[in-house]
Amino acid sequence: MEKKKEPFSDQGERVIHQHIPARRPKGGFKTIPFIIGNEAFERVASIGLAPNMIYYLMREYNMGLAQGTNLLFFWSAASNFMPLLGAFLSDSYLGRFQAIAFGSIASFLGMILLWLTTTIPHARPPPCNQRMESCKSPTAGQMSLLMSSFALMSVGAGGTRPCCLPFGADQLNRGDKDSKTNQRVLDSFFGWYYASTALSVMIALTVIVYIQLHLGWKVGFGVPVILMLFSIFLFLLASPFYVKHRPTKSLFTSFAQVLVAALRKRKLPLPPMDQSHRIWYHHTDSKPVAPTNKLWFLNRACMIRNDEEEVAAADASASDPWSLCTTEQVEELKALVKVIPLWSTGIMMSTTLSQSSFPLLQANSMDRHITSSSTFQIPAASFAMFAVIALTAWVALYDRVILPMASKLKGKPVRLDAKQRIGIGIFLSCMAMVVSAIVEHIRRREAIKEGVVSSGDAVLGMSALWLVPQYCLIGLAEAFNAVGQIEFYYTEFPKSMSSIATALFGLGMAFGNLLASVVLNTVNHLTSRAGKESWVNSRSINRARYDNYYCLLAVLSFLNLLYFLLCSWSYGPLVEQVTKPKDQEEIGSDVD
Repeated sequence: MEKKKEPFSDQGERVIHQHIPARRPKGGFKTIPFIIGNEAFERVASIGLAPNMIYYLMREYNMGLAQGTNLLFFWSAASNFMPLLGAFLSDSYLGRFQAIAFGSIASFLGMILLWLTTTIPHARPPPCNQRMESCKSPTAGQMSLLMSSFALMSVGAGGTRPCCLPFGADQLNRGDKDSKTNQRVLDSFFGWYYASTALSVMIALTVIVYIQLHLGWKVGFGVPVILMLFSIFLFLLASPFYVKHRPTKSLFTSFAQVLVAALRKRKLPLPPMDQSHRIWYHHTDSKPVAPTNKLWFLNRACMIRNDEEEVAAADASASDPWSLCTTEQVEELKALVKVIPLWSTGIMMSTTLSQSSFPLLQANSMDRHITSSSTFQIPAASFAMFAVIALTAWVALYDRVILPMASKLKGKPVRLDAKQRIGIGIFLSCMAMVVSAIVEHIRRREAIKEGVVSSGDAVLGMSALWLVPQYCLIGLAEAFNAVGQIEFYYTEFPKSMSSIATALFGLGMAFGNLLASVVLNTVNHLTSRAGKESWVNSRSINRARYDNYYCLLAVLSFLNLLYFLLCSWSYGPLVEQVTKPKDQEEIGSDVD
């Protein structure tokens, strides 16, 4: 067989062909396990620290119930507010990869500081003297260490929570290529993401809580540290394979520009709205339109005062974006301002849902065996699982079972719009507080019968399963309200504002935590005057009056429901209702 000759160049030199491997594209499904793994381990670690934290503050830091609960309210408020700041920084300066990495490291450092409070004896005040009934309060240094750990974990939440989901979508987003396939891939990712989130919450409320109760605080707070370290390692391991988009101008910057531009031009007279569109500045690739009449004072921001000075001749861009904005920017800010009243109804909703410390103490004072012959006791903090189960079951069954059954019974397609879901959620939160008040009244009456009113550690014969209905109502309330709120924002906002939806929801939760602290402090102050026993700060749960406190929250929730009905009526129809034919505007017109 003749040997194949090597090719030669014109100069007689042998040409050597080298195979250069094609560069592997970044992103894709190979990066998703690392992103979901990072989020899952972070959630197990962070959520696992919260349920029993009130016990840690009361037993190890000698805090009263009101003081410890207030601290947890502020921690939760900071953790819900920081994602808004994190979203702004990641969009404008850091980028999503850097934000997640920075947030994960901050959470890890915060968890280490919290774990150190369990291992260093001088990091906590000495135990209470039971004979003398004297308890030393934590020193400034001890409180600084504790608060620093909470602050770092809140900063970490600000980096990871708003960025993980969109960062994962960045890895799978193929632009306009095969949009149907792209959407199916994204839907698959969202399904895996939310499934991992639900599983993480369940593990945190069962396994981590069990470890804390049976192996102590050192191990119970040390396990989240290890999980967080593994989360960081898993995320950074795939760094070379990620698609990392550069930060662009944030919507928050755009909103600020509209406000500043309108303020600068506040003395300029507005032209008639039917005047030529040429006076209004817009994107070069968009159709010229005049701004709407609503919130007309903002229209000055997009009004061209002088073409030569305000608009660059080369590319028709604004010479100073803080003096001239587009009509699109103005309408985006108007859309945000328009939803604020309805958004504010979620603040009281978050206030009722954040009352986790009191049910925990109630469950701990009741018989937590599943049956009378069972030896296994459900950990008090694990009762929050019933809320998670109710929420998950409703979301899973709503589209697949409940709507088809309702449509079959009614004879036509049935659907609840976003505002109706929000309203139902507020109503269920009110009912949850009513049921909580009734159950606590029965529990306290049982304590009086058994003669253990003054004992805070006595366990009643009453089953803790009495608390399950209120947890289920809380889960259903959150399922309706949270999903309804996010759907409402996505429906009413322009497509460019989709990232604001989750940020607004988190901001409402932050304000709800702050309002919860105000209500708690007010009740504690008013009910403890003249030497009376406080409703919410007694050392014995059986001497406190949580039933009255729950009744107050139920009344506030009912007033919030009336406020929601007023806001819903004044808001008018939703965008999807305006675009439907008249014969389809009622509930039940279509099924998603």
